[in-house]
Amino acid sequence: MLDDFIHESRVAYFSMEIALRNEIPTYAGGLGVLAGDTMRSAADLALPLVAVSLVSRAGYFRQEIDAQGRQVEHPVSWDPADFARPLDAKIAVPIEGRAVWIGAWLYVLEGHMGGRQPVLLLDTDLDENRREDREITHYLYGGDETYRLKQEIVLGVGGVRLLQALGFKIRQYHMNEGHAALLGLQLLRRHARTPEFVRPGESLYDVPRVRELCSFTTHTPVEAGHDRFAYELVQRVLGNAVDVEAMKRLTNAAEAQRSRLAIDEGFVEFATIRQLAGEDSLNMTRLALNLSEYVNGVAKRHAEVSKKMFPGYQVHAVTNGVHPFTWTAESFRKLYDRYLPSWCHEPELLTRADCCIPDAAVWEAHVQAKQVLIEKVRTLTGIALHPKIPILGFARRMTAYKRPDLLFSDLERLKVIARNRSFQVVLAGKAHPRDEGGKRLIEQLHAQARALEGIVPVVYLPDYDMDIAKVLVAGVDIWLNTPLRPFEASGTSGMKAAFNGVPSLSVLDGWWVEGCIEGVTGWAIGNAAGADDGDARALYDKLEQVVLPLYYGYSGDPGGWVKVMKGAISKNASYFNSHRMMRRYATEAYIR
Repeated sequence: MLDDFIHESRVAYFSMEIALRNEIPTYAGGLGVLAGDTMRSAADLALPLVAVSLVSRAGYFRQEIDAQGRQVEHPVSWDPADFARPLDAKIAVPIEGRAVWIGAWLYVLEGHMGGRQPVLLLDTDLDENRREDREITHYLYGGDETYRLKQEIVLGVGGVRLLQALGFKIRQYHMNEGHAALLGLQLLRRHARTPEFVRPGESLYDVPRVRELCSFTTHTPVEAGHDRFAYELVQRVLGNAVDVEAMKRLTNAAEAQRSRLAIDEGFVEFATIRQLAGEDSLNMTRLALNLSEYVNGVAKRHAEVSKKMFPGYQVHAVTNGVHPFTWTAESFRKLYDRYLPSWCHEPELLTRADCCIPDAAVWEAHVQAKQVLIEKVRTLTGIALHPKIPILGFARRMTAYKRPDLLFSDLERLKVIARNRSFQVVLAGKAHPRDEGGKRLIEQLHAQARALEGIVPVVYLPDYDMDIAKVLVAGVDIWLNTPLRPFEASGTSGMKAAFNGVPSLSVLDGWWVEGCIEGVTGWAIGNAAGADDGDARALYDKLEQVVLPLYYGYSGDPGGWVKVMKGAISKNASYFNSHRMMRRYATEAYIR
């Protein structure tokens, strides 16, 4: 089976997490879902990629919500033998002075159009390893700083070595976030010059060559969100596998030119003006930036924020997208198949949705998707939602900057709005096990739901995963997103909703800065430069005065709501999809 994939050169796509299917818990949230959508679009478009990730046998966690609304984490595990096959090759990486062996499982991602893409899931649970080393690839985002560094060594250094051992011909390395940045150090070692041919003042490492091979997508607009490791820890864990002093001294070509440093035959002089990975600690994002020729943010706004965070680097903008077939409900797939054949391969055909699909057909497809959600809610919670009352949906990682509590900032105002025009709310999302603030938010949301009982039905769906997400983004009437600006790098949930004709009511940040056409694709909360403390009032005003009146037809235009639904499809789903995203990557990052 492996022979099917090693006959042509491929782009190696490295990601700490990847959402392959709901039964495989190798993902925690949006980063992993994006990685899965990347590979699904690669399969549909016949782009030769190979994904490299960790097997994460013990997964992330299964979420239970107790009677008080507190999150309880339960272990979740999977057997890779159920979905993948083990590969024969094994390689070793040095960790804490000993050889840690790494094997891999081959998962073949099969697209709905017949395309196939290889996914390598790295595994240290081998007989050759000590017990503590066998667990390195067990827990997704688990353990302490040392455990995380070991995982990133396995992913970056081990991933490059294993690809070579398996016979893959790699033309480009694409890092999905900085977790895999150590692959650059492995490439530096691979492309090191023979010492006797290095002239005085020249670098042993061919930095420009490594930069040509690497692309980097950064996702984090929060400085504290970038992985950093103390050099003492790096030295202890990696030992002589990495020259820490050289890592501190190396600079990229652009910085060297600005500093009037000598560039000789493509080699950058060593300098201390700007370090390859940082002076005080190994910053994985800075390491990836310095060893990548192509760097991009995941939305136009995010690219602007990244340039300010890391001045001197050229950061392109490739706005995220979602996989068309995966995130479109069955009722809408049938609708598009009937009126816009080939939409799944060419999502840009959805631009015709506003003129080629009858309003009644769009509404009927939505009614079917909404009923599926209502049944799901009843199954999971025992609560019966009303099919004729609009449902607001919010599902995110539960953490402070996402502001899941913004809708509930003023319960009395919310009650007044609901007494005039009824609405329902469905929430979902996990908090990281170590995010105590996120856990308190979940508990707080349940308390607010109890305070609204009898006036605003509020449902919290436990254990948010891909299957729940598919039903939720398709079945709600309005998609809500309320992050603190500018901390939403992109966001993709609203894009998924758009494929199902669900308009967004969102803060202007991330992708919504590009996707919002007021009253056409949805509605903005506040404005792009507005103060965050006014967002709750802006949300209530828009909900009370614009959104709910339009839904109930009080605007005097009974077809007005469906017109906005069709706007979300034709203007947003047609563009914010992973097919467009991958075509951008192929032409701008991979073909250089």
